[in-house]
Parts: sequence; C-alpha cells; structure tokens
Amino acid sequence: MHADEKIPREREAGPCPCGSGVAYDSCCMPFHYGHAKPKTAGQLMRSRYSAYFFRLTDYLVDSTHPDTKTPKLKAEYEANIHQLNWRYLKILNTSKGGPDDKVGKVEFTAGYSDGTKPQELHERSRFKRFKGAWKYLDAKG
Repeated sequence: MHADEKIPREREAGPCPCGSGVAYDSCCMPFHYGHAKPKTAGQLMRSRYSAYFFRLTDYLVDSTHPDTKTPKLKAEYEANIHQLNWRYLKILNTSKGGPDDKVGKVEFTAGYSDGTKPQELHERSRFKRFKGAWKYLDAKG
C-alpha cells in the first residue's frame, strides 16, 4: 500500500466493508498493508472487495495471478476505480480454496452504485495459488 492510499483511522477501527462482522483493522487491513496473507480463497475474495471499496489499486494488482495479470492492469484499475461505489458483499458459495488447497472458487454478489441507481454484480471467481499465496485468477468459474 502506498502512502497516498492511507485509509483514515476512523475507518480502520470500523466494521470491515467485506461484511465479515469484524473490525477492518483485524479483518482485511492486515492483508492490505502486507502484514499477513489470506489463508483461504474466501479471505482473498473479501480482501479484494474491501480493496475495491477503499480503491486500493496496488493491492488489486498485487493479488492478481500472473497468468491473468496484464501489463496495463494497474492503469485500467486507476482509470475505472472511482466510477463505482461499493455497498455490500455476499458470499454465496465456495468450492475448495482452503488452507491446503491449490485452487478455489468463490461465488458472490456485490452491490454497487454507478451514480444513477443501485446495481448488483454476480460472479464466480477462480483463485489459484502462486508461490504459496492465494491470487485472483479470473471470473470464469
């Protein structure tokens, strides 16, 4: 995380945007600041949602698997990250993605607004380990 991406302290102590029911500073924040790595694909999914919520483009790029990470990915995130306001995350289903697995899938819905009306994204994300760490692969699950 870069200094210009610092999250205000009042948000750090508040509930995590991922909907876990845990405070952000003990949920997704350690992942965002590089103090810990997600142990499951579900944790990575939640941390990526929170990164979208807080507009942490570096984390989104870093947590993308090299097989699907394009050279322009950071520029694409930076060009689009402010267009949506994320409202909630609901995990619907997980398949594999545990501490001992190499691949996993997470199906979810995420509510957002594009400034006109509330909308919802439904996705089945695939995750794959790279050098032992969970990474987002794609939405082809």
